[in-house]
Amino acid sequence: MKNRLLKFSSRLLLGCVLAFSMFLALNWGFPLHDRIQYSTIVLDNKGAVIHAFLTPDDKWRMKTELGEISPTLKKTLIDKEDKYFYYHFGINPLAVVRAMGMNVLHLKRTSGASTITMQVARMLDPKSRTYFHKMLEMFRALQLEWKYSKDEILQLYFNMVPYGSNIEGVKSASILYFGKNPDHLSLAEVTALSIIPNRPSSLRLGFNNDKIEVERNKWLKRFEADHLFNHKEIADAMDEPLNATRHEAPKLAPHLALKLKKEAHSDIIHTYLQMQTQLKTEKLVSDYAKSIANMGIHNASVVVIDNRTHEVITYLGSADFYDATDGGQVNGADAIRQPGSALKPLVYGLCFDQGILTPKTVLTDVPLNIKGYQPENYDSKFNGFVTVEFALENSLNIPAVKSLNALGTEAMINKLIDCQFQQINTDRKKLGLSLVLGGCGVTLEEMTGLYSAFANKGLFQPPKYFEREENKPLLAPTMPPPSAPDTARILSPSANFMITEILSRIARPDLPVNWEASMHTPRIAWKTGTSYGKRDAWSIGYNKNYTIGVWVGNFSGVGVPELNGAGIATPLLFKIFNTIDYNSANDWYNMPKECGIRLVCSETGKLPNDFCTHTVMDYFIPLISPSLYCDNMKQIAVSADEQISYCKNCLPLNGYKKKWYKIIPPEMQSYFEDHRLAYEKVPRHNPACERVFTEGGPNIRFPVNGTEYLLDKNHPEPLQLSCEVASDVKTVYWYINNKFLKQEEARTKIFFTPEEGTVKISCTDDKGRNSDIWVKVKYVKI
Repeated sequence: MKNRLLKFSSRLLLGCVLAFSMFLALNWGFPLHDRIQYSTIVLDNKGAVIHAFLTPDDKWRMKTELGEISPTLKKTLIDKEDKYFYYHFGINPLAVVRAMGMNVLHLKRTSGASTITMQVARMLDPKSRTYFHKMLEMFRALQLEWKYSKDEILQLYFNMVPYGSNIEGVKSASILYFGKNPDHLSLAEVTALSIIPNRPSSLRLGFNNDKIEVERNKWLKRFEADHLFNHKEIADAMDEPLNATRHEAPKLAPHLALKLKKEAHSDIIHTYLQMQTQLKTEKLVSDYAKSIANMGIHNASVVVIDNRTHEVITYLGSADFYDATDGGQVNGADAIRQPGSALKPLVYGLCFDQGILTPKTVLTDVPLNIKGYQPENYDSKFNGFVTVEFALENSLNIPAVKSLNALGTEAMINKLIDCQFQQINTDRKKLGLSLVLGGCGVTLEEMTGLYSAFANKGLFQPPKYFEREENKPLLAPTMPPPSAPDTARILSPSANFMITEILSRIARPDLPVNWEASMHTPRIAWKTGTSYGKRDAWSIGYNKNYTIGVWVGNFSGVGVPELNGAGIATPLLFKIFNTIDYNSANDWYNMPKECGIRLVCSETGKLPNDFCTHTVMDYFIPLISPSLYCDNMKQIAVSADEQISYCKNCLPLNGYKKKWYKIIPPEMQSYFEDHRLAYEKVPRHNPACERVFTEGGPNIRFPVNGTEYLLDKNHPEPLQLSCEVASDVKTVYWYINNKFLKQEEARTKIFFTPEEGTVKISCTDDKGRNSDIWVKVKYVKI
């Protein structure tokens, strides 16, 4: 007896090993096809579905996460479909035997033996109902049990169970019929959903609610009989009316949803959108776009970043996604546009960090020519001497170009690339000094990210659009999410503080009318921009709480005379700030400990010298900011009647006196002369002086050296000749190809008609100093 038992055990063990080996071989040879295509869904910061997309086979199949399978949902399913789900290995042998007996007894199929796992296998690979296919279904069930946990198999069931039409999965049904996530369903709603898969054609939610309610109550009584829920829970569920109707799939934040669907490579995209803020902003932008439509301006885009978390909480690509007449489906937040003056704060901040400038440094806002590049201010006017802070407050172009020229374009380009400006990275070899005036391609996303660095004390952290998590089980293979880039130091805290102080002043021309009268408006720092041709209006602002970027214009690229950052984009910026940050604590930025304050000369912004009579306070960075002393005054020896000046070579033994004169650069002398502004001139130099002048010769401003000029063959326009000279020069002499042309007063502009070919232009002043340039002239038919 003992030997027989031992032999039986050995054979049983051997049989189990052979069966298991055969299963492994079949599992390897006929792998499980469990690839499921889910609907891409976009969630807000609270986990609510705000946008959903159909699968490639036009199904609503939204993935239910494990955390969304509530205990109620789990208990009702298991009690109704497979009470021994947690105890079998995918096949319930007792149920199989019972089903076979009933079918033999009645000579037809009257009872099934499908477990939840077998139902999942059938949904993964639907086939006609034959005994062979039932055996195949059992094998697939074993494969599922081998590969997944019980909870994951339940998740697969909940993701694929049919609910009629093109709706599959409990989450799809929950969203489309009840407008809520499955973990928020009541017992009555859960029970109603649990009976639909058995009769998805005859029991359709929204059409047969009365029949479904009767069936629901039958099952609720069974659940009570099985002691699944207590009497009160069952009674409340039976009293609950069934108000299920078919809803449209959520379509909120469409521009961001479409963008992330392409970029996130995930079936469930968890964004940081705060829908209350999103919807308020959408309403503001829609109303504002309607109010300016009569000007021919039809669209606007907005990005809002929470500066405490760097999360994008609001995203609008256009004023109305569904307005096809004005290109509403174009994503303006992701479109490449010209930023106008909106990049100026960065160049000044970099100059502060490089020790080139401080806020009170005085620059000259006069006509400029740098290798043929001649920028102009927005209003085509010039302001003469200006401080850096005045230049930034008033968005002057020429001081900004001079500052970038001193800094070097490469330094600014590298910082923008650190801030992930993609088009600038692509075009970096093509960019020049016009970069600071908007001669480049940027997006509103990038610009808002840059300004969020200003809000973060000069430290750039990439804006977060969604949670970058890999979806693990039960998904079609996806690309892993890109790793988040490292942070980048754009400006030092001190330079950033100086920029913020300038941008937060309200005594500026771009402050919206009457806005300073609102005592509850949050304090912000902001900068505007208007692109060439008035195609783009920008206004980007920040405080400790939020960074908001606003773009206004037309997606067609059509310019509008009234379009500008100050008058069109900034009012919308202030409206949004006043809505989402109204009556905030106004907590502001403190001066960093590395930043200092010092007295400087108000006329130069340099350290005051003995002759400086007016000083002002200025921020500076110790050991970095320039420490030169003011040099705009010079003591010069002049004759007693102050008509002649002397140098050390021709200074007489007596009959002279020394007098302080303000040293005015040649370009400012030209500015004063052009605008007929009086200034004290240094007397002309001693005509009897025999000193040979080797420096300070005329600077030919126009034509530009090395430039080719195309002139109309039939109606040639003469070329202008102009130069800058020292203050003591009265007369200049012009030569063309070494032939004398004309004698004229030093700052008078003259004109001549050149011959075709290479032309040499010479200018000699009354001290004998000479300058030469060469240009090419070509006559063409125009």
